[in-house]
Amino acid sequence: MSRLFAILAALSAGGSVAAGAFGAHALRARIEPRLLEVFETGARYQMYHALALLLLAVLLMRVPETALLRWSGWCFVAGTVLFSGSLYAMALTGRRGFGAITPLGGVCFLVGWGCLALAMARGR
Repeated sequence: MSRLFAILAALSAGGSVAAGAFGAHALRARIEPRLLEVFETGARYQMYHALALLLLAVLLMRVPETALLRWSGWCFVAGTVLFSGSLYAMALTGRRGFGAITPLGGVCFLVGWGCLALAMARGR
């Protein structure tokens, strides 16, 4: 699992850098400033959670794998897809309906952090 999470983390971090560059260079003149902020928020949270997933992968190389640690990683992945993905979609299309998905991604992030905290509290 550690290898898969490390690969997903690297891909997500690279995607975040690409999204940030796209927003800064290609979108700046094409979408309204508020939507550009939305896009940048998606890229920022994608990077935060790519780094969290990478740290989790390193942790999994050092400690026994547990269900809570696996859940944490998959919640970070799902959160990135739902949270950042919905913000990207909203910014690129201008359709506010995508914003209804964003909180689901936020909940996934919170559950992922909670699982990680609980795993660490239990000594794993």
